[in-house]
Amino acid sequence: MTTTFEKLSSNKVKLGFVVEPEKFEEGLKAAYNKMKGRIAIPGFRKGKAPMKVIENHYGESIFYEDAFDAIFPEIYQAALKEHDVHVVDRPELDVEQMGRGKELKFTVEVFVRPDVELGEYKHLGIVKTVDEVTDDDVNAEIERARDRASRWVEVDDRPAKLDDQVNIDYAGFDGDNQFDGGTAQGHDLILGSGSFIPGFEDQLVGKSVGEECDVNVTFPEQYHAEELAGKPVVFKVKINGIREKEMPALDDEFVKEASETANTVDEYKAEIRANLEKAADGRAESAFESEVIEKISENAKVDIPEAMIDDQVDSMLRDMEMRMAYQGMKLDDYFKYTGQTREQVRDMYKEPARERVLTQLVLEAVKKAENIEATEEEIDAEMGKYAEQNKKSLEEFKKMLSEGDREYFAEAAAMQKTVDFLKANAE
Repeated sequence: MTTTFEKLSSNKVKLGFVVEPEKFEEGLKAAYNKMKGRIAIPGFRKGKAPMKVIENHYGESIFYEDAFDAIFPEIYQAALKEHDVHVVDRPELDVEQMGRGKELKFTVEVFVRPDVELGEYKHLGIVKTVDEVTDDDVNAEIERARDRASRWVEVDDRPAKLDDQVNIDYAGFDGDNQFDGGTAQGHDLILGSGSFIPGFEDQLVGKSVGEECDVNVTFPEQYHAEELAGKPVVFKVKINGIREKEMPALDDEFVKEASETANTVDEYKAEIRANLEKAADGRAESAFESEVIEKISENAKVDIPEAMIDDQVDSMLRDMEMRMAYQGMKLDDYFKYTGQTREQVRDMYKEPARERVLTQLVLEAVKKAENIEATEEEIDAEMGKYAEQNKKSLEEFKKMLSEGDREYFAEAAAMQKTVDFLKANAE
């Protein structure tokens, strides 16, 4: 077999093939063996008719298409390897000559990973902004810690107010009909949380334990239950109990419970400030990294094949489906509740997908231009992150990996090294 290679554009190539007659004959035999059991010829039991008899009966070309399909994967993959071609889409075939005893001649046009023309990627002027941690930030974080340590305490000497937790029985009515899904007993609800239909929680403010009342609300126009969407309804509600949140005092005893290292309020505030400053530095570093990559991508020229963007959209949808599954919901149900279609979500993901592909291509181009490769120590460090997450030693984790897994970690370490190189060379 001989092949030729022609670059049609920055993202498309053409391969030419001339395959010896003997190879095509192998394909004909494979096609015959595959199809003979399905072909009926008068005078022969099914599957027993010789190849020549079948060809005489149906025409010599009856096996051509299947013969081509039988040998194409092997010769196509060999040509891709020979010319170092990395395809991203299905090939477009043009058969020029095919027949028994003849050379098989055909061409393939296919989209490939595109060339990247890098622009300026060093000495970029980037403003790195680190948020200042104020006393108000520290106090707000402490209040959140106190809130996490709070408890609900029963009250019976006053009516309910906003931020109270009320325990209620309720039943929803559309006219005289009690509708499905609108009834519960012993339900805990924090007033002001916005977890019920707008207007429901406000009408419970001022109500006392044991009191019964009618709550009049209107379902939103886009409510998931179509039979209730936009309808005014009445909920008959009984207040079973009222609780208020009791916050712990900010003292040394609270600090010893809330912190593993601090013993006094002042020490705790210093610890909180240090943690907030570390988080602010992390956000700033992440934003700085994103801006460096964004500017380098803007400076590059690359013609991305649509197939690469579609593949990335598919990947994003699979991630979305997994997230929904973790929450106990099917993706199709999510579309139903939100009123979206799969195609609408695909369209929404198109631009983020294009940006992801562009970033990957540009980083790979920088890595190649700068001859960046990860060392064994850097690859081990990348693996170590995952080993720690899986609560295993690095050596135990390595034994679990396939060759493909190791290649993934090597590439991930090299890409991170590339990003670090770009950040170090930004001004």
